[in-house]
Formats: sequence, C-alpha cells, structure tokens
Amino acid sequence: MLHSLDQFFSILAGYMDQYAVLPVLYHFHWMEWDELSFNWCLVCMYGLFAVIITYAICWPLERLFPIERWENNNAVLVDVFYTLLNRVGVIPVITFLLFYQAQTWFTGWVVDHGHIPVTLDGLIPGLFGHPILTFWVYALLLDCADYWRHRLSHSFRAWYALHALHHAQRQMSFWSDDRNHIFDDFIAFVWFFAIGLVIGVPPLQFPLLILGLRFIESFSHANIRVSFGPLEWLIVSPRFHRLHHALRAAGRGSFNYAGVFSLWDVIFRTADFSPIFLPTGDAKAPEALATGSYLEQQICGAKLFFASLAKSFGLAGKKPA
Repeated sequence: MLHSLDQFFSILAGYMDQYAVLPVLYHFHWMEWDELSFNWCLVCMYGLFAVIITYAICWPLERLFPIERWENNNAVLVDVFYTLLNRVGVIPVITFLLFYQAQTWFTGWVVDHGHIPVTLDGLIPGLFGHPILTFWVYALLLDCADYWRHRLSHSFRAWYALHALHHAQRQMSFWSDDRNHIFDDFIAFVWFFAIGLVIGVPPLQFPLLILGLRFIESFSHANIRVSFGPLEWLIVSPRFHRLHHALRAAGRGSFNYAGVFSLWDVIFRTADFSPIFLPTGDAKAPEALATGSYLEQQICGAKLFFASLAKSFGLAGKKPA
C-alpha cells in the first residue's frame, strides 16, 4: 500500500514538474536545476498530503470534542494561510533546495579534507539496512534540538518578541502550529539546517522529517479535549501542549516545550501534566498579533523584535547626538 501511495505521489509530482515547474525554469534560464525539480514537486505533494490528512483527522474531532466554541473564526483563517505557505508553498521548496546545496558542499568539503561524512548508520552500525528505524532516530534527534530551540525562544526577550506571535492566538486550533514570524521561522530553519548537516540527514529526508514531525505538532495544537493518559510522558497531546499556550504560561514562565516527544520535558524537568484545559493567548501581546492580517502580524512582530533589541542594548529612548 505504501509503495502504491509513493507511486501515486510520484505521478502527481511528475505532472506538476512537467507542466508547472520546468516551463518556469526554462523561461528564466534556470535549467541547471531541472534534475532537482522533480524532488521539489515531490516534497510539495507530500506537504499537501500532510495538510489533507491533518484536516481529515483534526477537523471532525474539533467539531465533536471541542475545548472551546467560537462565534467568529476569522482569526483562524490567517493560520490557514500560514499552514499552506509553510507546508505546500515556497518554503518546503526553499528548504529542500538550500539543504541539498549545503549538504553537497559540506560533504565535498569533508571528503576533500580526508574524512568520511558522518551518517547515523555509520555511527550506529545496527541501523544499517533499517531505514524506518533510522528515520525515527533522526526524528528523535531533531525533536530534541527543537525542544532546546523552543525553550531558548522563551528565555531571551528579543527572541520571545518574535515567538509571541505564535502565542498570541486565542483561538488555537490544528492550523496554529505554523503561525510564526518569518524571522522566527528563519532562526528555526538555520537551527534545523545545522543539526541536519551535523547528524547527516539525507537531503530528501530533511523536508519529509520536518513535515512528519509537524503533523504531530498540528494535532497537539488542535482544539480537542483529548489527552493520551499514561502515554503522555512520551508523546505530546493537545492537553499537554495547551498548557504551554495558556495565558499564565506566556513568556519566560512557560513549560511543556517539546513539540513531538514530551519525554524531553520529563528528562529536563519542564513537564506539567495538570489535567486541565486552560484558555490560550498572551495577555501582553498587542491585538495586531492576535487578530491582525498576515502582514499586520509580521510588521507588528518585527517592530516588537527591534524595539526589544534596542532595549537590550540600551539604545531605547536615546536621542541622536
């Protein structure tokens, strides 16, 4: 079945490549990328599939077992745009392209200096020939790295000024996972990028790993009155992650930082398993971050970021000489 599904995606990616991507590459004289264009399209197909599956699972559950019911869902529509941009739009393509180029350069540089590039199955011989197990080990390592990125984003004033956009949503749903400032997304990309190079993630697996992890993260943001019981120490549930988004948890006083595997919160002592479902949002965030348009949110977040940087360096309020 998985083989048939892969063939189906490959066929769709082939049509997309032939009729949408290659003509653009030819028109702009970018045909040096034609060998990679099919993989770009395949990444987009997987992203679209992930969005469809997420919607098919989470939307009915949000209707049947909601934590909250909202009369007006306009704030959620902006989150839909974030999701499509981050999972189907240009960002997965750019992620694949840049990581492929960096992986090629990095591998060449390592070989030129007389070393063998690092791979997980090279470090752990037992993983050789077991691609699914290797995939999940990569997922664990990337999620651990994301735990620390997320935790640090709550520790520094300027960084949280960007991350506050994610926490400002008072109508949190399965669409909310990709609701981030573009500067914050760039930091996350560089973070994952560096970790992926160091641990030797294969180029095509990198965007697929990110999409796979984000499917679970989307579910954990869903407006669903669900917990995983005793399994919650291992996998992040909607109840567990909602505590992280609670009004009283915004900023430096937060916990439950893990995106997929809550065991990182258990190991590093930041877990809260309280059996409650609290309202979400950031009471200190400007209204534009909560209910503004995409551009309004991005502009407001940038202003907060630069203002916070200026305050951190003691520049706020100073007049030019």
